[in-house]
Amino acid sequence: MQVVDYETASAGEADDAALWLASDGRARRLSLAPGTELAYGLGDRRCAGVREGQRHEPCSNERAPYCDRHTGRWACARCTGSCDRPLDSCDEEHAVYLAAFAPETFKVGVTRSWRLETRLREQGADRAAHLQTVDNGRTARRIEANIATDIGDRVRVPTKIRGLGQAVRAAAWEKLLAGFDPVGTFSFDHGPDLADPPVAETLATGRVRGTKGRVLVLERAGSSYAVDSRDLVGHELTERDERALQSSLAAFE
Repeated sequence: MQVVDYETASAGEADDAALWLASDGRARRLSLAPGTELAYGLGDRRCAGVREGQRHEPCSNERAPYCDRHTGRWACARCTGSCDRPLDSCDEEHAVYLAAFAPETFKVGVTRSWRLETRLREQGADRAAHLQTVDNGRTARRIEANIATDIGDRVRVPTKIRGLGQAVRAAAWEKLLAGFDPVGTFSFDHGPDLADPPVAETLATGRVRGTKGRVLVLERAGSSYAVDSRDLVGHELTERDERALQSSLAAFE
C-alpha cells in the first residue's frame, strides 16, 4: 500500500484533511481528523503515479514524490504578468492577498477570487488580508510581482513548522497593513493547541493532533511531531514504526 496523495482540510469533500492510500489500482481516503490513530512505518519511496478519484495508476520510477512524467508544469508558478493568458482560468476574476504565518513571516499571493479563503487555508495562513480584486490573472500577477519585491511571495514549510503553536505578532502585521487599504481581513484558528514547538519529522505513526495546511501534527510517546504531508507521498506503508525519535520538550514535563 502506497501513499499517493494528500488533501488539506479545505480541499476535500469532507472537513478533515486526509491521505490517499492506493493498492492494486484502487485508492482510498484516510481521514486525518484530530484523534485518528495512525500506525504505519515508511518503506521504500517511488513515484506516486496518478490518482483520479478512487482510481490509481502506479508508476515504478524511482523519483519521488513524482517522476518527470507525472510532474505537472503549472504555467502560473513563476508568472509575473508578462504572459498571454494561456489558461482559461486566467480570464477569471482574481484576488490579490497578503498572508501572515506565525510569528512574523509574510507573503503576497494571488488566486481566483472564489477560492480565496480556501487557498489561505490550504497554505496554513494564520492571518490574511484581501488587498484587491481584478478582472484577470495577468493583472493580478503584475500586482503581485510588484509587491513581492518588498514582501516576498513564498514561505517554505520548515518556516511554517517553526511557527506552530505561536501567534502572529500583531504589531508587525498591523505595520505591514498600514501601507495598504484591504478589502477585508481573515483570522484562522487551525489548531492544534501546542505548548511547545513540535519536532520536524517524517513519520506516520501516532495520534493526530491536527493539521495546518499540509503540515500534519502527530503525538507519539508524549512528544509532538510536525510532518510535511508531501514528504509522505510515494512511500510504501509498512508495519508500525518503532524507531527511536527525538523527543519534544513536552515529553519531559
